[in-house]
Amino acid sequence: MDLFCSEVVNDLAGAMLKVQAEINPAIKDRENPFAKAKYATLNSVMEASREVLLKHGVWLVQYAVPVEAGHVGLVTKLVHAASGQWQASFMVMPLPKADPQGFGSALTYARRYSLATLVGLVVEDDDGEAACGRSRKNLRKNSQNKHTEAADLNSSSDCDSEIAAPSSSESDVLKKLPKFDGVNYQLVNAADGKLCVVATGQTSGKKELLRNNGFRWNPERKIWWKYAQAA
Repeated sequence: MDLFCSEVVNDLAGAMLKVQAEINPAIKDRENPFAKAKYATLNSVMEASREVLLKHGVWLVQYAVPVEAGHVGLVTKLVHAASGQWQASFMVMPLPKADPQGFGSALTYARRYSLATLVGLVVEDDDGEAACGRSRKNLRKNSQNKHTEAADLNSSSDCDSEIAAPSSSESDVLKKLPKFDGVNYQLVNAADGKLCVVATGQTSGKKELLRNNGFRWNPERKIWWKYAQAA
């Protein structure tokens, strides 16, 4: 018996044929401020998958499993309710940070990629652009040509880095930031695992104020940013 499926999968395969015939693409519903490209969140992937899986009697389950230190392991399993036949995938994802917030970020990332892969889900640009692929190519080129901290911020090779959900300590970081009219702050996980603060909104008239408070201008991404540790 294969470790990733039951001995027979004919009934499950029949159900999944119907699922894949009806499933809609997941919409890229959030923008990564570093890569300037949209990506599909876990909510978008689940919304595209859940109803059609349930309609055809396929149960979805995802759960974390122990793996080596500094990583999270995720099992994604599809079970045909009528026959009990199943198929599964196993993904190991490195943690951006060894804390609960880093664990949650890596788990969310792994969940949406594992689910999309297992059900054959595609992701659709809602603006008709293949922005994600172009961003990866451009960012790889940038990372080869720049060696400053700003280049480290630009070197995200994946356009799916996510806006971080702040913990209580990180919320304190946001509270300590200067208040400027029309300027908002977001915590973002860069590809190197470091937590950054991005200033958005009406920043054009506040360049000197932002610069004096440690923010740097990224001309390629057109954002003001700084590492959260410096906040």
